[in-house]
Amino acid sequence: MRAHPTLKEVALLLLLAACALLVHGYHPYVEDAEIYVPGIKQALHHDLYPQNSAFFASHARMTLFPNLIAGSLRLTHLPLEWGLLLWHFASVFLLLLACWHIGRLCFPESLARWGGVAMIASLLTLPIAGTALYLMDQYLNTRSLSTPAALFMVAHTLERKYLRAGVWGLFTALIHPLMAVFGLSFVALLAFLEWRKHAVQTVLAAGLLLPLSFFPPVTPEYWEVLNRHSYFFLLRWEWYEWLGIFGPLFLLYWFARIARGRNLLVPERLCLGLIGYGLLFFVAAVVITVPASMARFVELQPLRSLHLLYILFFTVMGCLLAEFVLRKRPERWLLLFVPLCGGMFYAQMQLFPATAHVEWPGMPPHSDRLQAFLWIRDHTPVQAYFALDPEYMRLPGDDQHGFRAITERSRMADRIKDSGAVTMFPALARPWHEQVTALDGWQNFQAEDFRRLKERFGVDWVVVATAQGQGMTCPYQNQSLQVCQVP
Repeated sequence: MRAHPTLKEVALLLLLAACALLVHGYHPYVEDAEIYVPGIKQALHHDLYPQNSAFFASHARMTLFPNLIAGSLRLTHLPLEWGLLLWHFASVFLLLLACWHIGRLCFPESLARWGGVAMIASLLTLPIAGTALYLMDQYLNTRSLSTPAALFMVAHTLERKYLRAGVWGLFTALIHPLMAVFGLSFVALLAFLEWRKHAVQTVLAAGLLLPLSFFPPVTPEYWEVLNRHSYFFLLRWEWYEWLGIFGPLFLLYWFARIARGRNLLVPERLCLGLIGYGLLFFVAAVVITVPASMARFVELQPLRSLHLLYILFFTVMGCLLAEFVLRKRPERWLLLFVPLCGGMFYAQMQLFPATAHVEWPGMPPHSDRLQAFLWIRDHTPVQAYFALDPEYMRLPGDDQHGFRAITERSRMADRIKDSGAVTMFPALARPWHEQVTALDGWQNFQAEDFRRLKERFGVDWVVVATAQGQGMTCPYQNQSLQVCQVP
């Protein structure tokens, strides 16, 4: 069995990665990019974000990701926007390549592995039950690199190439420590199916590495943040999200029986390992998220383990469909994957209605808010400290685009993305609470309220609705927004 794809197969993987990008879109500054892109920009230009940087720097200090991306941009002299796009495309390619390898190990027929690859490429932005994650995001972030790395770790474990698996595990940990825990746990369960005694010892030893004192007590401010993220708590999940936990496990059991009936030992082992993995972290989620006394541990988010489970589940599903249903019948492949891709394309268009489906580097934005953000980047001083609506990422015309990521300027905390940072770093809860509370009633703020913000926090610029700029110097204005200096 060939261990590597041929040049023709690499070309096909690149083509599928390009098609996946066009189907699912590309938005370099949305959602979690508000955390990760400022870390890259600050690594490139240390004078950026002189105020309030803890809300993204706390993540940046725990990962190699911003320095890796920044170092590659320095080495290649690529503009940042092009670098982000190329890294995103490379991460999609690596994900599909990893799925190809897993399909190669599970099924002897080459057609089967392409079914798994095509399934993942078609469902790239599928939401994962109750976790606020996609299989892969529409922008570059730490999961973009940790996900294919974890899959390569699984593939080498299936091959019993444990040194290579360890190298990929180390890389995953350097990029995304939490996702590395899930990947290493699954690898340990795969080993359990082969060497039960040693695997149990490995799992127990890994458990001892988790010092409970690392998690501080829950403060009222931290409770406020946790309650804004209902997906942290299993009992707040909807019924269909619970189905997203157990539905794949029942199907994986069916897949394992199919594999056993055809003497396919590797996919049987993979499916049984995924069932044990899913049940293990479900029990962990019950223990951590149901009793109120365990709230200090919910930041571990054990059900984010579903991310790896879903990718492997859909890879195996695609392989089985190609092997036993689609076969060498082009019309069947089209009948399955054209509607899948069409549905995912439509969903992404609805998710970002005010933004181009693929935000190519240099493309001018259409919305007033994003135009204002670009003006701020190009015309305000680096040390400018901004305040704006703490719910701005949910307002029409923003489409979840991040202020810091686009403008390269500091701002006061918001209620959307910075609250996510607080869930992982409880020490930020108090400053977050003070800042967002000071912004309550933003829509009714006038010049005197902005002066109060300047006296208390040092804010010297604001982004406001056109009617709110009276009494201030506002060098930029469009149909709905003004950018003003606080007197």
